[in-house]
Amino acid sequence: MNDDARTTLGTPGPHPGNPSPLQLREQIERTRDELGRTVGALSADTGTDVHTDSHADADADGTARAAESSAPVSDRIRLRARRAGRSVTDRTPEPVREKAARATARVRRSATRAGRYTAARTPGPLLDRAGRAATAARAHRTPLLAVGAAVTVFLLGRRSRGRRR
Repeated sequence: MNDDARTTLGTPGPHPGNPSPLQLREQIERTRDELGRTVGALSADTGTDVHTDSHADADADGTARAAESSAPVSDRIRLRARRAGRSVTDRTPEPVREKAARATARVRRSATRAGRYTAARTPGPLLDRAGRAATAARAHRTPLLAVGAAVTVFLLGRRSRGRRR
């Protein structure tokens, strides 16, 4: 078994500075593969179903212990992700960052203007009905999607029959 993935999790990589997001993803994949092989080997050695046994032993206490033991690892991953984000920001040339910031601000202003324009010119009762319809649609999303799919299939069927004539 390779100890690289386990021993380098909390330490900086062999590269100077912080590892890139790609390097972090590769390290996570190596760790997952190693963990899968280890669980498979344990399962084969003991002749048990590790998955079933672990679910049978799980309880509220076990869940709390797992959360406590995973907290330091998740904190390290978050810290590395923040560092990677800062690294990308630091390496991005200033003109590119300024241009992206201006484009973002322009899009936000346009969207805000469009929303205000629409709201100002839409009658109050219609806005109320639209709000109620949106709330109902969110509450009944699955049936609404099913009806939409059925209508689409129906219309596509009619369209294809019309072309055959």
